[in-house]
Amino acid sequence: MQIPEVLGIIAGNGVYPQLVAAAARKAGVKKIVAAGFTNETDPLLRQYVDVLEWMRVGQLGRLLKFFRAQHIHHAIMAGQIAPKNLFDLRPDMKAMMLLAKLKQRNAESIFAAIANELATLEVDLLPATTFLEDSLAHCGLIAGPKLSLREQEDVELGWKVAKEIARLDIGQTVIVKNGTIVAVEGLEGTNEAIRRAGVLARDGAVMVKVAKLNQDMRFDVPVVGA
Repeated sequence: MQIPEVLGIIAGNGVYPQLVAAAARKAGVKKIVAAGFTNETDPLLRQYVDVLEWMRVGQLGRLLKFFRAQHIHHAIMAGQIAPKNLFDLRPDMKAMMLLAKLKQRNAESIFAAIANELATLEVDLLPATTFLEDSLAHCGLIAGPKLSLREQEDVELGWKVAKEIARLDIGQTVIVKNGTIVAVEGLEGTNEAIRRAGVLARDGAVMVKVAKLNQDMRFDVPVVGA
């Protein structure tokens, strides 16, 4: 990939936007511009970018205007927008028009529609892993002890169920203990599903998280951990 001179970051929560900005700078991007969202984006991102513009989740028109003014033609969505905020939107007129066209309103459909809006401004939305390919997990055991036979069986069950709920677009995470499905992720997101399962299962549970069949890696890379 040719390194863009200017990069726009649509910054969700967590440290991921900072990691993307740092990696992009190291790769040779000269100017990094970020759209941050109140109550989502970590203010520390300001230390990693040249321009940081704050806006509310749902201000699509402002986002597009900001990117146009900054001459952005390559952008990355980095970091999650809390799923609950999809129901706490105060959309501007541009976002209202976008939402009105969607038959299904979930993170994937909304972000895909935003990507299409960016494309009308000749903004190419890059995969969320751009500049961070070396940070992707490799196949096999990464850390910790080897799985027991019971844990391996729970992983196999969890994988089967997680792939099915992902196909149905319910969630992508399943927690299993001793052959029993303890929790299934819904709109609350992975972290809350883990917490709920922890209360129910306590020690010894196994968590499985998968990608959907046609996962759009531009804005939704399934991850767990730091």
